[in-house]
Amino acid sequence: MILAIDTATDWAGVALYDEGAHQIRYEVTWWARRRHTTTLLPRVDEMLTDQSLDRDAITGVAVAIGPGSYTGLRVGLSLAKGLVHALHVPLVGIPTLDVVAYPHRGRQEHICTIIQAGRTRVCWALYPPGHPSSPADGYHLDEIETVARALARHASPVFVVGEITPAQREALARAGDHVRVGTPADGLRRPGFLAEMGYHAFQAGRQDDPATLSPIYLRHPGSSGP
Repeated sequence: MILAIDTATDWAGVALYDEGAHQIRYEVTWWARRRHTTTLLPRVDEMLTDQSLDRDAITGVAVAIGPGSYTGLRVGLSLAKGLVHALHVPLVGIPTLDVVAYPHRGRQEHICTIIQAGRTRVCWALYPPGHPSSPADGYHLDEIETVARALARHASPVFVVGEITPAQREALARAGDHVRVGTPADGLRRPGFLAEMGYHAFQAGRQDDPATLSPIYLRHPGSSGP
């Protein structure tokens, strides 16, 4: 079983991917707010208990590595590293925005993914059609108006998904008719997709060194803080 752990933002999630059956065995997403430390491990244990499994059933761990909340990312990565050390299983880190883009990989439009970064800012990335794991020019930290201006200059159709407030949705709507914003359900970051991405990474022979794997933190241009 591949365990997926995502605590990158106020939304958190865990999932189990059954490698033998090639299916998601369990998935749960919850509004953790700032309670990742107290809610994460109980959710993992509850998931394993529900499936009549113990921790030894875990054969690999996929963890969301950011961008995202400083504290949230540290909580998820710490648990992931502790489990792989104790169980002697592989670890792979997956960027948070890639997880948001992954379920939309079949779309013909460019995909813009967004998560909340606090202080009225968002983390975002733009993906070419068919390449949800390869942002066109990396990950960014900006005000939503900056994102809207960037998308307004983009000639091709863009589908925007992720954590988007009503006010941010209005700002993005002003970017032009070629920009379409998905529904809240479209943008929910599901740990089942993270687990599936982890499975494909392990199948390709990819794994990360637990000693060196670190979160992706973004800084606003000219800022000295997170």
